[in-house]
Order: sequence, then structure tokens, then C-alpha cells
Amino acid sequence: YRTGGLRLNQGITIQPYRDEQPVCKGTRVADQWRRGRGGLWTTSWDSLFPEKPDDWWVRESNARTTPLHRFNNDMVFVDGRFLQSAGWGGELDDTTFFIDYDQGQVYLSIDPTDKLVEITAFDSALTRTTEECHGKTSDGKGPVIRGITFTQYAFRALEFEGYYPQGLSAESEHGNDVVGSTIEHCTITFCSRVAGYFKGNKLTIRHCLVSDTSTEGIYIISSNDILLEKNIFRRNNIEDVRGYFPAAVKIFNQCYRAICRDNLIIDHPNSNGIWYDVGNVDGVIVDNWFQDIGVSRQPDRVGRGYQPGRNAFFFEISKGAICAGNVFVNCDCGIFVLNSSNVEMYQNTFVNSLAHIMRDSRSAVGDHFGWHPSTGPDVNERYGHVFVNNLLTGDENYTGSLLELSQRRIPCEQFNQPQVKQLDYNVYVRRADTSEPLIQWSPADAPRCRVELDSPADLHNIYPDFAAHSLSFTSYPGPLFQSPALKNYRLLPTFPAAKTATQLPIDVCKRLGWPENTPPYTGAYPTLK
Repeated sequence: YRTGGLRLNQGITIQPYRDEQPVCKGTRVADQWRRGRGGLWTTSWDSLFPEKPDDWWVRESNARTTPLHRFNNDMVFVDGRFLQSAGWGGELDDTTFFIDYDQGQVYLSIDPTDKLVEITAFDSALTRTTEECHGKTSDGKGPVIRGITFTQYAFRALEFEGYYPQGLSAESEHGNDVVGSTIEHCTITFCSRVAGYFKGNKLTIRHCLVSDTSTEGIYIISSNDILLEKNIFRRNNIEDVRGYFPAAVKIFNQCYRAICRDNLIIDHPNSNGIWYDVGNVDGVIVDNWFQDIGVSRQPDRVGRGYQPGRNAFFFEISKGAICAGNVFVNCDCGIFVLNSSNVEMYQNTFVNSLAHIMRDSRSAVGDHFGWHPSTGPDVNERYGHVFVNNLLTGDENYTGSLLELSQRRIPCEQFNQPQVKQLDYNVYVRRADTSEPLIQWSPADAPRCRVELDSPADLHNIYPDFAAHSLSFTSYPGPLFQSPALKNYRLLPTFPAAKTATQLPIDVCKRLGWPENTPPYTGAYPTLK
């Protein structure tokens, strides 16, 4: 179905009839082409979507890497293959297209003869509006959408409207306009901005594939009691827009109790993975697999106060989360906790992926994004984290640090309390011989408020409250994982520290749905006997 702009405001169910596999497309076929004297092919197109960058985009810093035409929302596909935009006809090759918006002309260097060329014609597929629609007022119920493919939309496939607080908002004040939306077994791909914007409490997204989006995949805003479960999120920011802050999943602006469980987040070299951004409370991130997120894992960039730009799990200016049982493989940064409080990290496995906890002086006073920092903990409240039973490893090609706690632009004399309240029973393993510190720690009574440590024993000597039962192995050639080649990161029982772990608190087990008597183990998987 080549359609879009559909609207509803009732809690209806949309799903296939019997075994049909419906596909909603936001493109139309372009089959009227003419060849110009310069060898380029052109067609007239009256459904164009020119756009400018958001006003907070800093042109001076990003114009060299992101030309302005990348912010337009039009897309062109040749035999299903996505083409990138070009700035003028002279740049065209078989991977690009160019649009002259003044003349309404689309240009290709590819001969379109006997090819299926599709160009975006619809801004969106479906909007769940809160306004009057089809003679009805909104019933406040979210729709149920199952088994539909949405693809090739110029802005977003789905949007569920609702109240958007622009300042500190009580939990009861937002998320109530549309309640109980469910999206299951859907595929959403090739949207020029996002697959979907969602507002509304008790949203469930399950068993979906979200792929090949630009600035975000799934964007959830000011909503409570959310569940994202058993989804695949891959290839966000396919246009490599710089100066925006892309994420495969963005949970934004005071979402309470958002759960991300058992999802696969892979292949995001230009994007964050799951990002809880400003004002979120009591998130749960459990049993997810994050892989190949970010591309700048060189030791001269990661560590020593470097703030990664691509993070697998990113928790920023928010309060309270449990992050447990996750696997991070070849990520710029596996976990990045920034300017937040009370994040509890248990039973995670890191493979060539940094764990980073950081705070700085950012506040609501004079901030680039105005009210955003006011929704989270203030500068003097960014502490209380837990880091226990985690396995941090680097293979022969990884030479950077494995754990970093950093503090920037905050006086060490004024803010000298540790960012963590518990840090122990972790195991650090390095295959490579490297001069980089294993752990970087701040605040510390040292020059530049930071110390570089080669072992958890060194940390324990300085701070006796931490790392008493943690172990490290450097230049380690011995047994470790079942099969890294097959991505089986369960520890071998012959690994010397396979049982270096402590029992999790009962309340944590309950919140994770684990039995209270679960035997302690290191990393994301119980050790085989």
C-alpha cells in the first residue's frame, strides 16, 4: 500500500488478515525520466520535503562533515537500494541522488531504464492524534498494531501524540493522553528521521525490527511504564549526520520505569544505542545484547577524560536505573553514566568496551538546551552508583582502559566524594600488553584530580571501601570464554576467577525477575559446571 497521512484517535487494532503480509510504503514509483545533455537523468517531482537543521545545531562545528542537504527528508531508492543525497549534479554517482528544490527536479546518474525507482511521497504513515478525528473525540486508548511493515517514509512512519512538558513535570502530569499502545511483530525501516515518535503511558513495543533510520529509531517522550522487549534495532544514522545526537532508542524527558529487556542493538557505527536522556527515573536495562556501536575505540581517544560520542547504553541527567545481565561487544563505550545518580550495574559482560561514569558542571543555568538539566540531579547530587559482579575484558587488539570514573570542570576540593557507593567483585581481563591504565579514577587527591591505576588492588589501597574482592589479569593468555569466534561469552569453568562474585540483594533480584537464591556469578552468564 503506497499510502500515508493516515490519522486515528481510537484504541483500534490493526493487523493482517490471515497470513497476509501487508507493507505500507511512503514512496511512489518514478517512471518518467529523461536524459539530459550532460548524461544525467531527471524527473519532475511534486512531493518534496526540504528541511533545515534544528536551531540548536552548531554549524561552525559540523558544517565540514554534514552538508546542509543531509537535513532534507527526501529519499530515493533504486531497486530497493537506498541512495545518499548529493549537493549538486557534479557529485552524482551510482550511490547518490540530487534534488533541485527550486525547479522540483530529481537527478540521477544511474540509468533508470528497467529499474524500479522510488521517491518519497508521504511524510508519515499513521498518526495517533489527540485531536478530534473522523467525527470522534479521542478515547484516550492507544492502538494495537501487529504484523505490519512500514517503510520509506520521508519523516517518520508512526507518531503518537501527547503532552510534552518543557520543564520539571510530576509523573502524574504527563503520559495520560494515550494509554496502552502496543506494537508487535512490525518492521519499520528507511525513515528519513525516525521510525516512530511515541508519547503515552503503558506503551509496549515487542518483537519488532527497526532498521536504517537517520536521527533516531524509536523515540519515546514523557511516558511512564514502558516496555521494549525482544526487538532488533540496527543501523541508525545511516546518513552520518554530525552535530545531532542520534540513538537507536531515545527515552527522553522524564520517563518513569522504562524497561528495555532482551533486545538486540547492533551495527551502529554512527549512533548511540539505548539512551535515557534527561529526567528519567527508575529505568531497567536487562539482558540486552549491544554490538558494534561506535567506531573510535582507539586508546588515544577512549579514556583520559575523553567523553565518548557513541555509547551502547547511555544514561544522562537522570535518576535511578538497574543495568544488569547485558553484553557489550566492540562498543565505543559500553555503559556511559553521565551526570546521573543511583545507577546500579550488575552482572554485565564487556568485550572491548569501556565502562564510564562521569559528572561535570553542566546545570540548568545558561545551558545550551535550556530546561533539560533541571529535570535531573543537580551538580552536587550526581553520585550513589553501584558497580558489582561485572566482567570487563579486552582482547589482543584492545589496549585502552576498561573502567573510567571522570570528573570535569568541577572543583575537586568541593566535590571530592566518590561517584560510586559500591564497587567490588568485578573481574578485569586484558589479553594485550599495554601501557594504558586499567582503571582511571576521579575525584582523587592528585594532580588534575585523577589517578591512573593498573589493578583493582591499587584502587583498594587508596580507597579501602572499594575493590577488596575484585581481581585483574593482565597480558593474560589462559582460558576465558567458551568461544569468542561464535560470540559465546560464557566463562569457562577453568577461568581462575569464574566464581568471583557476590549474592545480589533480594530487592534487586525481584526487580529483575530473578530467583532470590540465584547463585552468584561473574558477568552476564552463569558459569557452566
